[in-house]
Order: sequence, then structure tokens, then C-alpha cells
Amino acid sequence: MIYRILNLLFFFLATMEAYGQGAVNSIEMADKFRQDGKIYVVVATVMLILAGLFAFLIWLERRIENLEQKQK
Repeated sequence: MIYRILNLLFFFLATMEAYGQGAVNSIEMADKFRQDGKIYVVVATVMLILAGLFAFLIWLERRIENLEQKQK
């Protein structure tokens, strides 16, 4: 089950990268953030939130598996 979650994560990131490359060049706000150097703070914050969510999902999956094993 963990592999399924990781596969979804990689698919999501690859999809976002493909869409992001064309869209970032046309957004004025992103240009302003790049000029000020704040884009890295935004990217780091988003990545930290995503990492936390996926860590929580993996932890939850392990807990569910333990409960299923105890139930049997």
C-alpha cells in the first residue's frame, strides 16, 4: 500500500512539474516573487506541507495495517 501512495506522489509531482513549466512564465506574481527571492520561501513552504501530509498518510497506513493484523 505504501508503494501505491509513493507512486501517486511521484505521478502528482511529475504532473505538477509539467503544468508548472508553462504556467510560471506567464504569471506576474511569480515574476515578482522571483525578483525579490521570495519564491524559494513559497516553494519550501509548499514542499514542507506536502511532505508532512505524505508522512501522515504513511503513518496512518501503517497503523491501519497493524489494526488489521490484530483483528485477524
